[in-house]
Amino acid sequence: MNYIIKNGYILDENNKQVFVDIRVQDGVIKEIGTNLEANGENIYEANGCLIAPGFIDLHIHLREPGGEHKETIETGTMAAAKGGYTTVACMPNTKPVPDTPEQMEWMMNRINESGHVKVLPYASITIGQLGEELTNFSGLKEKGAFAFTDDGVGIQTAGMMYEAMKRAAAINMAVVAHCEDNSLIYGGAVHEGEFSKKYGVPGIPSVCESVHIARDILLAEATGCHYHVCHISTKESVRVVRDAKKAGIHVTAEVTPHHLLLCEDDIPGIDTNYKMNPPLRSKEDRDALIEGLLDGTIDFIATDHAPHTSEEKGKGMEHAPFGIVGLETAFPLLYTHFVEKGIFTLKQLIDWLTIAPAKAFQLTSGKLEVGAAADITVINLEQKEEINHLEFISKGKNTPFSGWNCKGWPIATFVDGKLKWNAGGAQ
Repeated sequence: MNYIIKNGYILDENNKQVFVDIRVQDGVIKEIGTNLEANGENIYEANGCLIAPGFIDLHIHLREPGGEHKETIETGTMAAAKGGYTTVACMPNTKPVPDTPEQMEWMMNRINESGHVKVLPYASITIGQLGEELTNFSGLKEKGAFAFTDDGVGIQTAGMMYEAMKRAAAINMAVVAHCEDNSLIYGGAVHEGEFSKKYGVPGIPSVCESVHIARDILLAEATGCHYHVCHISTKESVRVVRDAKKAGIHVTAEVTPHHLLLCEDDIPGIDTNYKMNPPLRSKEDRDALIEGLLDGTIDFIATDHAPHTSEEKGKGMEHAPFGIVGLETAFPLLYTHFVEKGIFTLKQLIDWLTIAPAKAFQLTSGKLEVGAAADITVINLEQKEEINHLEFISKGKNTPFSGWNCKGWPIATFVDGKLKWNAGGAQ
């Protein structure tokens, strides 16, 4: 189906509004102009709303196979479309793990059958994510692997990570790391700080993350591998990545909305909707993350969308699983609390959700231009809504943001020119 998206505006390089119409034919942007006349296309009336490139989230959990009670490829990608995302990358901590070419082929087929947006599947670095034996990197790449990670588990030995990086560099693939030294976790459930002391909950020290990043950066320098840091959370980690970039090492990093918005001081009590890994750190850590994003140390924003059931989250702070959902609320939360307050510009926020992750991983998406795939998100920046977890499309309802009032909601999402989410406007 072909469309003309009419009467919206895009942002130029100076964060200025440029009112345009966009003609979409056969999944591609064919024309960007004004007063475009329909030639058999359907009209999507943007009504003065922002037209942005489709958002890209390179860190989500779809849980399928093996965790379909928490999320499926179908429900997770529909939640992504509602949130304005047109491309997502799913982590490999599934059952079974995509650690063989055969399992990766199954994943690709399942994605093609039930995905509502573009899905880039990660393959695991080690078989079963056990950290003991490397997977067949070349074979997994051939079957569609996006990059390699044991997300959810840090690679514990330097030798294993060194060999993984050499293997990845040889085939021009990235190693993506959940950074956590198991010898420094100490059974922790929250950040080792004021909250853990007040409530007697075991804490995870910041050095648990930063020491792993420091190790891996030196290995990336030695191997020439593209090394990417998942969900960075501490001021020491930011400093290490900043120094690495100054040294010319190929390292990139992401930060989540919840680590930008919250710190340990915001946890209201024993509420497992505030339990995530890495945990909410100190205010000083949160401020360092914001500074790192603004100065380019941190490359982009990713949600780490991690759905769990209410029963699982009801097991208490020490025993409940880590993680919160984020696909459906990321943009309005960030727009309301950073753009509206003048901390970020709208152009910066859009870039961190689109062109920046695309650049970091050499994707062709993330931009609005003639000839590009018609991956497009329309956003009503004036729309105000209260976040209601019961209305999520995701099977996961685990969020600390329910009840927050936000502005700036995606109202339409086009993937390859197909209208995948529509809150009004199509004719």
